[in-house]
Amino acid sequence: MSEDRQKAASFPAVSGFGECDAGGARETSDRAPSRETLRILIADDQDLVRSGFRMILNSYDGLSVEGEARNGEEAVYLAQKIRPDVVLMDIRMPVRNGIDATRDITSNLLLSGTHVLVLTTFDIDEYVYDALAAGASGFLLKDAEPDDIVEAIHIVARGDALIQPSVMRRLVETFVASRPRAGMPKGSHAREAIRSLTDREREILTLVARGLTNEEIADDLVISPATVKTHVARIMGKLDAHDRAQLVVCAYESGLVSPRAN
Repeated sequence: MSEDRQKAASFPAVSGFGECDAGGARETSDRAPSRETLRILIADDQDLVRSGFRMILNSYDGLSVEGEARNGEEAVYLAQKIRPDVVLMDIRMPVRNGIDATRDITSNLLLSGTHVLVLTTFDIDEYVYDALAAGASGFLLKDAEPDDIVEAIHIVARGDALIQPSVMRRLVETFVASRPRAGMPKGSHAREAIRSLTDREREILTLVARGLTNEEIADDLVISPATVKTHVARIMGKLDAHDRAQLVVCAYESGLVSPRAN
């Protein structure tokens, strides 16, 4: 990591520039993004966290922080206004929490190209599972290294889920039996949805839930990655899933995959 980026990670920028709107929601882009630039929205109730992420991300080529929100209500408003590629979403915020905001964003057809990356302080936050069920593409620790944050943004921007299989298994083991789901149908409803899949689709969903990439699934089933991608898209459509993270949730909650079986 360069010296400039090390400084960016250590010394958050002071908040206070950009055009205010919606009672505090802030459009903050320093520069006009190119077509190749990923547009980022940061939602966190702490000023220093937002300004720190803004300085870090704007120091990287190909990334542009287009807005900042202090709560979930502002996050939904700005997401609809600027249509970012990725929203960095805190969970515990006033007015409207990050889970509800995530659900509103991921269920909005006009925001189909927007992916939510949850920010959390702990790797097993009880609310992370609900956020994933609500449509978040994964989660990121707030104290992650700048290069890891940027890599995470690129991963979710291209439609992949960002969550280690071992972490997902711990989340499911801890919360699937005791907490209501925030997004996909629970229990018997999830099993009904699974029954709509073909045998091949159930096979692929099982491998997705175990953390395999399209390429790894293709190797395992001796088919092309393009074929796997087509199957995954059809599975998402049948299960009304926003991305691979929701597919994993549905696979576990339906009983198709058992945490201890992995």
